[in-house]
Amino acid sequence: MVRTLRALAWVMGIACVAIGLFHMVAGNAAIPGAEDADATIDSFGRFMGAIFAGYGLAWLWAVRQSPIPAAAVRLLSGVFLLGGLSRVLSIAMEGRPHGFQVVLMVIELGVPPVYFWLADAEERAVQARA
Repeated sequence: MVRTLRALAWVMGIACVAIGLFHMVAGNAAIPGAEDADATIDSFGRFMGAIFAGYGLAWLWAVRQSPIPAAAVRLLSGVFLLGGLSRVLSIAMEGRPHGFQVVLMVIELGVPPVYFWLADAEERAVQARA
């Protein structure tokens, strides 16, 4: 379980940094269905890209700790889950978005429980060895 936690945390961190940087560089072109959106949406998307890249850096910080702090994994997973729940709220309030956004929502709702389950795997392994 420790290897799984480490691998998933690395993947999450790298993916979030890459996605965030892509949004910063590409602007509206990075948002499916928003290619023709105005400057306000472009500004918001680029800003959120920077925030998402920072979120990815937080994952990379956490995974470089030994042991990986369970509290950090739970907090970062909770933020990711909150993003998925926000998409559910958006669907309830505004209707169905581009299909790619629905796929992202499923990932954002499905992945956090795995991290919650694995969060203290390394801390438990260190305690067991001691």
